[in-house]
Formats: sequence, C-alpha cells, structure tokens
Amino acid sequence: MAAIFELEGARPIPDHTFLELLARSEVEKIPLEKLALAQASQTHVDTPPIIPIHPREVWACGCTYQSSAAFRDSEHGAREGFYHYVHQADRPEIFFKGTARVCVGHEKPIGIRRDSKFTAAEAEIAVVLGKGGQILGYTLANDVSAWDIERENPLYLPQSKIFTGCCALGPVIVTVDQLADPYAIELTLTIERSGKVVFAGSASTASLGKRIDHLISYLMRSNPVPSGSVLLTGTGIIVPEDAALQPGDVVTVASPAIGELRNAAVLV
Repeated sequence: MAAIFELEGARPIPDHTFLELLARSEVEKIPLEKLALAQASQTHVDTPPIIPIHPREVWACGCTYQSSAAFRDSEHGAREGFYHYVHQADRPEIFFKGTARVCVGHEKPIGIRRDSKFTAAEAEIAVVLGKGGQILGYTLANDVSAWDIERENPLYLPQSKIFTGCCALGPVIVTVDQLADPYAIELTLTIERSGKVVFAGSASTASLGKRIDHLISYLMRSNPVPSGSVLLTGTGIIVPEDAALQPGDVVTVASPAIGELRNAAVLV
C-alpha cells in the first residue's frame, strides 16, 4: 500500500500501490502529488516504510563520476582506459539492472553472489520515472555489484549486476518539488561488520559528470521505458576490496535530503 510519510507518521493511501496510483494519475491527468494527497487517510499511523516502488524496470548508469571511472580503469591496469573514455563521452553507459524481482526495500536483505569474492555496495541516487521519462521523484539506491566478475571481463557485466537482492531502494520517494537541487545531494555509505564500521565514504551529486535529463534522454532513445521504472545514476563512493561484502554485514546508504536505506547482506 502506498503512503505519504510526514513528521507525524504515515498517511496510508488505501487500495493503491504506488504503481496503481501512478497509473490512475496518468489516466485521469491529475498530478501525482495532488492525487496522493486527495486519496491519503487523514489519520497518521506509526508504520515504517517498506519499499517505495516495485519498479517495472530498473536501469543504471556507470562511469558518471570520475572516481568510478578511474577505479575501474585501474583494475585493468590502465591510467585512462575505456572507462575514462565513457566518462568523458557524450553517450553514457546505461545497462539493464533488472525488475522488481531483484529489488528489496529498507531492512530487507541484499545479495552476495556465491561465485563472487568481491561483491560491493554502491550508494546512488535513483530517479523514479513517469510517462515518457518524466522525473517523478528521487530515492536512494544500493546498486550491489560483483566487481570481480566485471573485472574478469567487461562482457560479464550482466552477471556482475543482476542477481537476487542486487538492488535496494528506499526508504521513500522525495518528489521533485520537495528536492530543491538534485545536484546538491550529499550521500554517505557505511558498512558495519559485527558492530564495527569497516568502511565509510561520502560523495555529492555535485560531482555527477552528466546531467540527469541527459542520462534519461539516452535511456529513452528507441527504448520506451515504461512508466513506473527507475534509473540509477551511478556511484561516486568507491569501496575497496578489503571491504567486500560478507554475510551479516549491514550496509547503510543515507542522505539528509531523502533518509536512510539500511540492509543486511546474505549469500544468494
């Protein structure tokens, strides 16, 4: 069930998931925010967010931050290789991440591939898309990736990126009117193991190398991504191999603008 989350608690929207609310908004030509407010209960309930959207499709971008491109080139022994080229090029790297089948929400387990020794967390801003690629809002994402599989051969990218629990989303969707500047979002990533922080990093979308509308424009070229899909915009926080995910690790992606997305890691 969809809900509006306010300081006083959640206001449920009865008989509607987010996708159902979005479909009704598009059919009745009522702005999503207006329809949500009209349909929401006037009574607040004390319930935590679960997953803000069960997306029809999830797509993701790579090498949108210079730090990410440099790290991936260094893994191949190159100072400026094809990852640097993609970072500088007009055409972005965009790949299919999966569907709702591989997505989890806040406090649900993310996956570690059994055939990977370096599955890493990737903290990202995700864009929720409406009809024709319209930006409906933003949420946090963890683009969990088996970096050693991609390192072995870039053609293994789908296996590096798509597996059970490889995409965490949440805790809520912040609408466009609530987020003053999508290029001033501060992101942090922490990994805890047995109560001890083994990695902590931060980045800002101010360092995002390509505009979000530019990424969407390439995503939609000859590819009419359905309304209710999500686009992950890339990571600027690089996790070293000594912080590769282990079963039981707790990963937290956080931003003052959106909230906190926390997930424990399990073998899948």
